[in-house]
Amino acid sequence: CTLQWRFYHAAHVPCEDATGYGPIFEEEPVDVVYTEGSPDERISMNCRARANPPALYRLVTLALGHDILYEHYSLVGGNLVINNPKQKHAGTYMCVATNIYGTVISKEARVRFGSLEEFSDEEREPVYVKEGQGAVLLCDPPKAWPEAVTYRWIYNEFPVFLHTDRRRFVSQRTGNLYISKVEAQDAGNYSCYVSSPIIGKSVFSKFIPLIPLPPERKYPADIKVKFPDTTAMLASNITLECFALGNPIPHIVWRKVDATDLPANHEISESGAVLHLYNIQYEDVGGYECEAINTKGKDWYKAWVYVESAPEWAETINNTQIDIGSEHTMRCVASGKPFPFIRWYKDGYMVETQTCELKFSSLTFDDSGMYQCIAENYWGIKYANAELRVIACAPTFEFNPVKKQLLGAKDGRVVIECKPRAAPRPRYTWTKDKELLFNNSRISINFDGSLEILNATKNDEGTYICFAENDRGKATSITVAPEDSEVKVGDEVVLSCSATYDPMLDITFIWAIDFRIIDFNAEWQHYERVMNEDGNGDLRIKNAQIWHEGRYTCTAQTVVDNDTAYADLKVVGVPGPPGVIRVEEIGDTWVKLLWSKGAEHNSPILYYTIQTRHYWALYEDDWRNASTCEAEVTDLYPWMEYQFRIIATNEYGSGEASIPSLKIKTWDAPPVTAPTDVAGYGGRNGEIVITWTPVQPWYFYGKKFGYIVAFKPHDAYDWWYETISDPETRRYVHKDTYFIPTEEDFQVRDENDTKPVDQLSVFHPHPFAVPTEPPTDVYARPVSSTEALVWWLPVVDTGTGLQQYIEGYQVIFLIVKYWRKYDDPEPGANRIFVPASVNQTRLENMLPDSHYLIEVRAFNGAGLGPPGEHCEMFTKRPPPPDPPRMWRYISWTGKWLYVWWDHIQYDWFGNVSFPLYYKAGYFLLGFGKKISIKGKTKKSLAMDETFLVFFFFLSLWGFFFFLTCDFSASAGKASTATPTLSLVSLVLLALCIVRAGI
Repeated sequence: CTLQWRFYHAAHVPCEDATGYGPIFEEEPVDVVYTEGSPDERISMNCRARANPPALYRLVTLALGHDILYEHYSLVGGNLVINNPKQKHAGTYMCVATNIYGTVISKEARVRFGSLEEFSDEEREPVYVKEGQGAVLLCDPPKAWPEAVTYRWIYNEFPVFLHTDRRRFVSQRTGNLYISKVEAQDAGNYSCYVSSPIIGKSVFSKFIPLIPLPPERKYPADIKVKFPDTTAMLASNITLECFALGNPIPHIVWRKVDATDLPANHEISESGAVLHLYNIQYEDVGGYECEAINTKGKDWYKAWVYVESAPEWAETINNTQIDIGSEHTMRCVASGKPFPFIRWYKDGYMVETQTCELKFSSLTFDDSGMYQCIAENYWGIKYANAELRVIACAPTFEFNPVKKQLLGAKDGRVVIECKPRAAPRPRYTWTKDKELLFNNSRISINFDGSLEILNATKNDEGTYICFAENDRGKATSITVAPEDSEVKVGDEVVLSCSATYDPMLDITFIWAIDFRIIDFNAEWQHYERVMNEDGNGDLRIKNAQIWHEGRYTCTAQTVVDNDTAYADLKVVGVPGPPGVIRVEEIGDTWVKLLWSKGAEHNSPILYYTIQTRHYWALYEDDWRNASTCEAEVTDLYPWMEYQFRIIATNEYGSGEASIPSLKIKTWDAPPVTAPTDVAGYGGRNGEIVITWTPVQPWYFYGKKFGYIVAFKPHDAYDWWYETISDPETRRYVHKDTYFIPTEEDFQVRDENDTKPVDQLSVFHPHPFAVPTEPPTDVYARPVSSTEALVWWLPVVDTGTGLQQYIEGYQVIFLIVKYWRKYDDPEPGANRIFVPASVNQTRLENMLPDSHYLIEVRAFNGAGLGPPGEHCEMFTKRPPPPDPPRMWRYISWTGKWLYVWWDHIQYDWFGNVSFPLYYKAGYFLLGFGKKISIKGKTKKSLAMDETFLVFFFFLSLWGFFFFLTCDFSASAGKASTATPTLSLVSLVLLALCIVRAGI
């Protein structure tokens, strides 16, 4: 168990403090079995410790991780009461008692819920047995806790119970009924009756019919109830069962293996079927055998009994008061079988395991406290408690003064005692009539400080003074103590603490909150020490927070002693977040919430704000204040997924929001919102096109949301109805080959699938013509070797002259069509469709280094409009496949690093793009520590590379010119400059090839 509080002890215990002592348990909690439905509806666990000053109590539970649900728990002194216990309260509890001298923990106590389930409702099958044979009726008992239950059998009717004898036996281990020899009188109905004496409940099974059949011949004894190998705790009682079937009825005999008689502490019952061993001892260990005998034969069975024991102390710890700096050993030795496991605790914290000794080489004040030695094995646990008090004080004769006058016999032995109270042990000095004494053959100063004089004479008369001295000095006392204070969250507060002390000594002020020493090196705690040479050790708390609240202890300490003062700090601020939110009831537009109260932070909560977030919220933090009526949230959308959170507000403001609740969905409801912008127009080939703006998703109000579109000629009586199941649909096309466009008005009406909501629109179903105007200013730009961007100016005038019939038609689609100019035919071109609100798109999956022709057209329900001007474009070449190869570095000047690499081999035939520049990246590794400095630089095309490209094309041109000149020379047209120019071109070409690495 890890405790949540750690108490701070005084820096040292003065020698004269003999009245106080640490907690000693006089009553500890014990195991409890609680039955649900108990009349008092509560569990009580008592804990009481003797301590001076009186102990403070806490009860921790391992089952709940130390969290106490205050609405069920109440702690009065050390007594815990659990009101209205539930299954969640089951677990292991431990009492913690604390005062200034230390902390002790009690034995663990378990709270368990008793239960006895019902038998199965299934009918039991009849048991047919021939008379003279044996029978076994299975009980098959239900689960029970505690497992200590008793079994009996009902015969024919309740409350007639079957009496056991030599012929009939009920096993208290399995509950089964055994009949060694069935007789005709055994016919009837049998029910297994299970009782739990601890929880006071009984249940019984369905009746099992036993039907005897015609007699059967006799048969030998057959043991059916066999006791298992048993391990018992020392001084406990055990029961061994043995029962046999047979005809005639067998006789059972018990014996102990390798012994003439059974142990003296035994008893045989149930007509010999049960052997009881009381107050079992180690000498009772051994094999036990039962033998069943009848005239037809016999059967026997043997099993072993082992004895183990709970831990017992052979040597334990005691309260000890010892000087500071001394050596000390605490020792606990326990016996038991199996051998106990040893644990050591100091003030509730485990400090050592698996050792019998706890050693201190040089005691300090921090070693003071309450120590516990715990020995544990399978059979139990044993606690030993003791207080270790480290003391320190300057020598004083106040409690044991030296005798004023002492008579001694002549030539005798005289001892003058000197026993001041001091810690650590003082150094002793004796004087006689102001003359310093030293050890000699007659006079000696003993280890305990006493002065011994042998063969006393008249000359030994005089005044003797004992001086005792240690490193303790004058007392320290607090003169200005901290006062109880109140501070608001975020403000600053100073707690004062001043003391008087011996100026020859150094003083230290130690501050603690709730007995935990404050670490001033932890800046996040906002603590600051204020000290000066005048014995002032104030504590400043900057930016006070709720967790700064508590009891502050100021200890003024010197090497001699200390003094302590207390003050309580109360921090007020906005409330903490409310607890877990539970949705109690759900409606279509409302829910009822229940939540636990958060921390008030010393100011009562004025009101709560409930916030909601539904499924269609745009952002994670898109919370909105809800309409509420007490704990009921109203004005919600039906059939919508919601989460809730709650914010508490007091006079200092609003606190943090609670953890969001689990997601819930409101009930469905009839829709109340209709689609808008209902319109229509006539298409081609007898089409009637009806459009509308769909309902927003949060108005769906149900899982089967859709639309019903109704339309008819203006003067007609009957409506056409069409059902649209997709709530996102915006358009419906009705095709009727017999429809002839006329000047007659049509009406269209839109309805909801649950509750009709009409919106009437009148239109002329004239056929809709294709656009006559093309998009203009088509422009394309390559992005990479496989992608390009295309722009154009949208079509404003459709050219139909019927704009009044498409007003409100918001989606006009444009087609972007592209194909390879020379390789692919136009019908096989790739097509991309974009909405009318967009005047650009990206072309993807294009071929690198290719020539493309691009056109853009407008379209509507009647078809495609004319194309715009064609736009031609070349895609880029693919990037180089391999990176440049690093060769070596040339020099490092302390500031510049010069690096040389090989250029990428360029493909002069155009398969990859020409490299424009190189990127050089670097990072720096620090020596002895991790340092990462990353940077990237761009190296532009070098000057020699630029000339390299220029000379390459120049030499290439010269080479072809040379060839041309050779052909011309053969025709008699060569000039005198031709050989020189050709030679220069060849040299330049060779240099370019070598430089390029080809």
